[in-house]
Amino acid sequence: MANDRQKKPLEFFREWFADAEKSEPGLAEAMTLATADQSGTPSARMVLLKEATEKGFVFYTNLASQKGLELAKNPKAALVFHWKSLKRQVRISGAVEPVSEMEADAYFESRARGAQIGAWASDQSRAMESQFDLEKNVAKLTAKFGVSKVTRPPHWSGFCVIPSAIEFWEERPFRLHRRILYRLENGEWSVRHLFP
Repeated sequence: MANDRQKKPLEFFREWFADAEKSEPGLAEAMTLATADQSGTPSARMVLLKEATEKGFVFYTNLASQKGLELAKNPKAALVFHWKSLKRQVRISGAVEPVSEMEADAYFESRARGAQIGAWASDQSRAMESQFDLEKNVAKLTAKFGVSKVTRPPHWSGFCVIPSAIEFWEERPFRLHRRILYRLENGEWSVRHLFP
């Protein structure tokens, strides 16, 4: 990480993400999303990064899922990328905002038809009697939409995690790991090297 004091954290992230796409194809975009309910009880799960922009890190979900409901009440989150093959991780934390209707529509239209129907069929995070309940919903909705366009469900959209802190960690021999913390302070990114 030469010149890390001159680079912005998104530049570093994009460099590391490009490396991860080569060494972990199909898994580079997997990230842990941690949310908390109103009482502060945390929960975490894996989601997929769909876009990393100057504003933040975007993912999509069912708004009525546990994560969707928690983010509606407590719009803060943390993300962790762990690329085992590279011995690197990135931790991100910050406020969360919903994406625009236009962004959600555009991304939904880019999804495979089966994934679009799945967004309608799944009552995410709710109990079901058996796997057959989900399969029955998929069959019913496949017949309903036929060959027509599958519109975005009103309960499905995206969120953008707007980072206030981004930490890069890289394994080094003899536990001399490298940790670099970027923190947004008064609209500018500060950078600090941390003991591992």
